[in-house]
Amino acid sequence: MKKIAFITLGCKLNYAETSTYERELLKEGFEAVPWSKGADVFLVNTCTVTEHSDKKSRNIIRKLHRLSPDASIYVTGCYAQLKKAEIEAIEGVARVFGATEKSLIVPTILSQVKGGECCGEGLGTFFPAYSSGERTRSFLKVQDGCDYKCHYCTVPYARGESRNIPIAEIIPQAEAIAAEGIKEIVITGVNTGDFGRSSGETFFELIQKLNSVEGIERYRISSIEPNLLTEEMVDWITSGTKFLPHYHIPLQSGCDTILREMGRRYDTAAFARKIQYIREKSEKPGGPRVFFGIDVIVGFPGETDELFMETFNFLKDVVKPAFIHIFPYSRRAGTPAAARKDQVQDSKKTERVRMLEELSAKLHEEFIQSNSGVREKVLFESTDRNGMMEGYTGNYIRVARPFDEGMIGNIVDVIL
Repeated sequence: MKKIAFITLGCKLNYAETSTYERELLKEGFEAVPWSKGADVFLVNTCTVTEHSDKKSRNIIRKLHRLSPDASIYVTGCYAQLKKAEIEAIEGVARVFGATEKSLIVPTILSQVKGGECCGEGLGTFFPAYSSGERTRSFLKVQDGCDYKCHYCTVPYARGESRNIPIAEIIPQAEAIAAEGIKEIVITGVNTGDFGRSSGETFFELIQKLNSVEGIERYRISSIEPNLLTEEMVDWITSGTKFLPHYHIPLQSGCDTILREMGRRYDTAAFARKIQYIREKSEKPGGPRVFFGIDVIVGFPGETDELFMETFNFLKDVVKPAFIHIFPYSRRAGTPAAARKDQVQDSKKTERVRMLEELSAKLHEEFIQSNSGVREKVLFESTDRNGMMEGYTGNYIRVARPFDEGMIGNIVDVIL
């Protein structure tokens, strides 16, 4: 029996895709092992969101080759799409799969391991995927690609144009997840709210259909652009659906000057109105507070200290999120921002990251305190952490209790 190890770098979408490759290859008789133990075959799913991501991908490939010199290393993901020749030059790499070749990964590995050849060029434009196995929640891929051309981002080039399969093909995947006993689905995509470009449908129609899938009790939306999260959608979500009060919304900057320079599709006033509307619709006296996770980029070209402080104060005084996901700007070749002369010094970026990390910690503590004494439902997961088990409330507060195997996958009431 051939041993295979899977390594996933980057986003939850990559995690869902890797999980799908793993399911299919295990059906064919492969044995999954931790990569650190060595293997006959490695499959690396890469990320390219920053220069550091590229470097991490290269380093792990080289490390795998040193660990198992005779192994075949297959590479896919965003870095593989943008820098295929660069990866092919790394010793030990058997094949690199770009964005349109994901449907070929499993048959190619099977064919080459058995000594044959398979499938030269990619065909499929959308690779359906969902995660399963270890967890009580599953990441369900519903959309891929992005038609937005934000001035700092290479994802549209790495993932291609926005596309999806029809709702009628997604619902059976959700039903298959439910059949495994999984009770929570996280809906994922590159630009998730842009669902429907290929099928003439809408993201709102999709979530309404998913809400009816029996066996799934909770849904989260992994990330959604603020301009695509409509008031109509919020009204429906807050009307008693299975969708949780947990929103991951990219802001990127709290300064209108920088938002325009980034090529974003909203201003701070529109963003603030959206956050306030969600809170007004979701939060009731004595009930849970809404969890907002907000993405922010610091050090975008032209961001002066004064402009950065606009972002800092907007987050501190207006948005007040539960968590800030902070990304120092990374210069990506081929993007409009990379060609600008007014690049920000790395030392400035580091200091701004530190300031926002401190703010995030403070805001998160305030969020936890604001939920104190509230009754919430927790879905407990299977991992035993030194005799304790953990789960998350609907609004994404981590709760721990003594490990009890009978509680795995159960949703229970707790007082926070």
